[in-house]
Amino acid sequence: MPALAPRLGGGPYNTAIALGRLGSATAFCSRISSDAFGEALLAGLRAAGVDVTHVQRGAEPTTLAVASIGADGSAGYSFYVDGTADRLFAAPSRFPDGVRAMSFGTCSLALEPGATAYEELMRDAAERGVCTALDPNIRSGLIPDADAYRARFKSWLPSVTLLKVSEEDARWLGGTPREWLASGPAAVVVTRGGDGLSVFTRDGGEVSVPGVAVDVVDTIGAGDTVNAALLHALGARDALSADAVAGLGADAWEAVLRFAARAAALTCSRAGAEPPYARELGEA
Repeated sequence: MPALAPRLGGGPYNTAIALGRLGSATAFCSRISSDAFGEALLAGLRAAGVDVTHVQRGAEPTTLAVASIGADGSAGYSFYVDGTADRLFAAPSRFPDGVRAMSFGTCSLALEPGATAYEELMRDAAERGVCTALDPNIRSGLIPDADAYRARFKSWLPSVTLLKVSEEDARWLGGTPREWLASGPAAVVVTRGGDGLSVFTRDGGEVSVPGVAVDVVDTIGAGDTVNAALLHALGARDALSADAVAGLGADAWEAVLRFAARAAALTCSRAGAEPPYARELGEA
């Protein structure tokens, strides 16, 4: 059996790292352990240029995920989450200044009591007109009541500007992009692994782009990289608002999706969640 190789990660963490590497002004708002793993996570954020002012700390251990890589590079996960630091995240008492967009997702929205705090922050951001991006990134082993989670997911949609789901997540959630659009989001992006990405918009539009061929090492962090690339490319177009996202034309969406596809392909070409830097991708 090969030795375990530790890697920094976590969905929102990977998204923050990717945004920082792409050159977007980025801050991370979560709770991180004061143990050695937590110190490494903080160092990774700082190295990517991510502001850690809003990071909460705790003495509890760091959440661990053990990834098993399949022959096609896909990953399966086992989680160690009992009593870990990030689960005790509390919504900040004062909303951060100057925020244009917030990204939410993955285990943070499934594990209490932090899930409720993130939900509160998402609703607060939406009420303030901040662009909210949601990637549920379903980890079914962490969800004790699937039907309750699906209902909760639907309750988030009125507070979501941009929803991104994988095909697998969409099947698990049991909905369609058009149904979700009717509940609130300005756009829904569906990822199809190596087959590319599609976006569905409120006006009935649909734009698809193919994936970028690459020798896949593993797919860890690919979806998180897509989250970051979408936000970075929308920000470059001054389109981080519900109206701007809803009004983006087909040509602009094609460029945004192609940028995200290139970024995800580069992440898949190396081990662990190692998103690309701006210099590797060119213009968004």
